[in-house]
Amino acid sequence: MTHNEDQAAGAAAAAPAPAADIGRIVQIAFGGMAAQTLRAALRLRVVELIGDKEKDAADVAALASAQPQPMTRLLRAMTALGLLEERAPGTFAVTSTGALLDPGRPGALTSFVRMFTEPMMLRSWEQLDDSVRTGDIAFDKIHGTDFFGHLKDNPELSAAFNGAMGEAVRQTASVLPHAVDFSRFSTVMDIGGGDGTLLSGVLGAHPALTGVVYDTEEGLAQAPGTLRRNGVADRCSLVAGDFFRSVPEGADLHLMKSIVHDWPDERVVTILRNCRAALPSGGRVLIVEPVLPEVVDPETAGLTYLSDLNMLVNVGGRERTRAEFEDLCHRAGLTVTSVTPLAGARPFHAVEAAVDE
Repeated sequence: MTHNEDQAAGAAAAAPAPAADIGRIVQIAFGGMAAQTLRAALRLRVVELIGDKEKDAADVAALASAQPQPMTRLLRAMTALGLLEERAPGTFAVTSTGALLDPGRPGALTSFVRMFTEPMMLRSWEQLDDSVRTGDIAFDKIHGTDFFGHLKDNPELSAAFNGAMGEAVRQTASVLPHAVDFSRFSTVMDIGGGDGTLLSGVLGAHPALTGVVYDTEEGLAQAPGTLRRNGVADRCSLVAGDFFRSVPEGADLHLMKSIVHDWPDERVVTILRNCRAALPSGGRVLIVEPVLPEVVDPETAGLTYLSDLNMLVNVGGRERTRAEFEDLCHRAGLTVTSVTPLAGARPFHAVEAAVDE
């Protein structure tokens, strides 16, 4: 290398990184702080206290039994995150995004935010590097039991989890009934269906269908109320059980949303084999999950890959590609016949599999 080349290389090495790259790294590093801002806002009931009108920060602080100056700082951070709008110095109003933090409003995501900012879950993320090195589930090491066993022993957390899953499924529940031809079936069994939100959406859009929500007793705890509120309780029954042991007969479509990604391959094959054993000739399994591309696509929602890591550290499952879904189904005596993107509920897809005759 000549002297001039050496100088050029040194200058290139000393050149500052592009501002956009620096900003991206900082934004990612601050992500945990943004999540804790949401958590604090919920615990202080900020959005509820502001309500539908403008409110002064001092008034919000008084209602929340908080200090005025720190409350103003919290409200301004929430404004920077798009949750509030500061219409005059120290005066705030709730945006349409922020309204999702009010549990009294339709479509709220309060249980979802509470669950995914819950220290119980976040502690596992602190051990992500160890899980990557070993493949072990961090949650099990930290808590001395698996994730779902921990929920079973903690009813309040179990109810919060059920609420979070119900909130997370609402968008899919509005899209799925129109993306798949349900007229081919008579009875849909939602396996691991929790509070019944998804099946309520399907039955509401297809009055000729009957349904079954199949889950553990803990998982079904909120289902009766959900089915009644949605006017489908008379066409839907609840069955408690363990899908690793068996799946009840009586349905010609088995629906599973965000169940397969909770488990490692061998356990997924067990669930699918139990479905296969219970389905009649011509029966189908409909798996609703993100489907990863074979190579990361910049257009693919980055949250899907964070979800994949969340499965790694908390439950031992994973997100999967189409080829991986096909392999799991094949091992269980099923054949994937279609994979339909749910355009209004990205990144979810409907993976349909038929019983091998």
